Amino acid sequence: MAKGFAPRIRFWTLALCILVGYGAIGYRLVELHVIDAPRLNEEVQNTRFRVIPLNSRRGDIFTYDLNGGKELFATSQTFLEVGVDPVSIDEKDLHRLPDLSRLLGKDLGFVEDVFEASGNRFRIDRARSNDRWRRLARRIDENTYRKILELEIDGVYGNRQYERVYPKESLASHVIGFVRRDGASVSGIEKEFDFYLSGQRGWRESEVNAGQEMAQFRRRYVPARDGMSLALSIDSYVQHQIENELAYLAETFDPESACIVVSDPYSGFILGLANYPTFNPNRYNEFDKSTHKNRAMTDPIEPGSTFKIVAASAALEERLVNVDTEFDCSIPTLRMPDGYVAKLPKDWKPFGVLSVEGIVAHSSNRGAAHLGTLVGFDEFYDYVRKFGFGERTGLDIGVESRGILHPVRNWDGLTLSRMTMGHAISATPLQIHYAMATVANGGLLMRSQIVSRIVDTDNNDAVTYGPMIRRRVVSRETARTMSQLLVKTASPGGTAHKAYIPGYRVAGKTGTAQKIVDGRYSNRQHVGSFSGYFPADDPEVVITVIVDGSRSNMPVSGSGAAVPAFKRVAEKLIPYYAIPPRRENGAFASAIGTTGVSSSR
Repeated sequence: MAKGFAPRIRFWTLALCILVGYGAIGYRLVELHVIDAPRLNEEVQNTRFRVIPLNSRRGDIFTYDLNGGKELFATSQTFLEVGVDPVSIDEKDLHRLPDLSRLLGKDLGFVEDVFEASGNRFRIDRARSNDRWRRLARRIDENTYRKILELEIDGVYGNRQYERVYPKESLASHVIGFVRRDGASVSGIEKEFDFYLSGQRGWRESEVNAGQEMAQFRRRYVPARDGMSLALSIDSYVQHQIENELAYLAETFDPESACIVVSDPYSGFILGLANYPTFNPNRYNEFDKSTHKNRAMTDPIEPGSTFKIVAASAALEERLVNVDTEFDCSIPTLRMPDGYVAKLPKDWKPFGVLSVEGIVAHSSNRGAAHLGTLVGFDEFYDYVRKFGFGERTGLDIGVESRGILHPVRNWDGLTLSRMTMGHAISATPLQIHYAMATVANGGLLMRSQIVSRIVDTDNNDAVTYGPMIRRRVVSRETARTMSQLLVKTASPGGTAHKAYIPGYRVAGKTGTAQKIVDGRYSNRQHVGSFSGYFPADDPEVVITVIVDGSRSNMPVSGSGAAVPAFKRVAEKLIPYYAIPPRRENGAFASAIGTTGVSSSR
């Protein structure tokens, strides 16, 4: 009995072990092929096949010089980020690491640390590595990368990248803006035209081995589309000259900020726009963020006496006065249209009876108040709006302020008498500039523009921009009369006599506005400005200079700081654009005709 029982126990024990073993194998097979099959298949596919992103090349930003050649302001350089797949390294390739370190420009010790090798042997078992990519170098050019591939080190490969560079350094930096290292466009044209510049990324799905693509097993491919390029109206010579002038102003007056704008009066296209302080977009992170601001667009100021062109133009346009109409500017009070008797602001020196010509030429605050009072509250407000104040100029290169223009219902008894002299209102330098350009071109307010065309990857024009007229502000006759008055201002005896250039008729208006410090107008801190154009009978350029205060308490005024800067810039542009001296003639009529707009009101 006992002898027969023992063999049966052993038999059934063995049978049970075999059954359990096969059962475990069967369960594992079911688990692998049924339960976990979807997950495992996905892991295999993810390991075997890889979606490789294809970066698009960002379009260039450039301008044409006078000879039609291109000058790059922003472009994209190609480089490769080289790394290694630790799992794919073969020990037989370790003897090539010295050659690899030489090509990479890295210490051999650094390269060995990335490979986790010493000499010609691995420090640990490479099969246990969890990461599939370790960077060796971020910026490798195409020629060096080709030599790296010739070493035939398994697992070493590169990813093609593009880096934004700005060949002209800080030149026109506020116009161009910049792109961060992570590819995000931050400001300027780079941001506002990102849709055109960035292009469209592509991708391809391929089988990979040892980190290298096996092109014969490529499954899907969507090519990248490179971005379009932008041609600007900026003239690099003009831009260079105004930035040099800003550097001189900064050294001389140490202002809180300053800007210069140059444009073509008839088209509205900007030829130069610069701000101080400035920055280098190649090293944007080394500069304070405040330097990135395009202050010509974002920082409203009280325009001061440059604003007097509005009151004078309105009174002339409404035929309330002519150039010889006289006003007693010695009277300290004036009855406003609503009957309120307002105390008038003081003039920079005592005046008696002045004609309209004298009011503009000598920049009389009280005279401007007389003109504004004749025009009236609502009508004067309408002309202020017509000249573009209280609205954006339309320049698409970033955030633009509307300035501050309160509606008539919010005016007090003094507002009209103060606004006519450029107080009780805030405007950006661009608004001041285009108001003056309106007088220069014969009464048309143009839209501010800086991108002249968008060019596709085949160098064909995809979009072309032309002059855009916002509205007619005053008649051609009124504009010509105002131009003649502004010539008197910029001639010997006028407040802007330092702008006079022998042989050229310069027209323009100074402005010296008191800054508000601690809630009150300061007697020491001023914003000096001058906006003018030449030749007055048929203008080639409009130039506006704004100098905002002085941190070293240097005296800043329109005539002392802005006017000489205008003249220095103008004298540089005369030979560059070959502007000949001109006599006064009827050139206004022919010039306005080139815009294709009727000269009627």
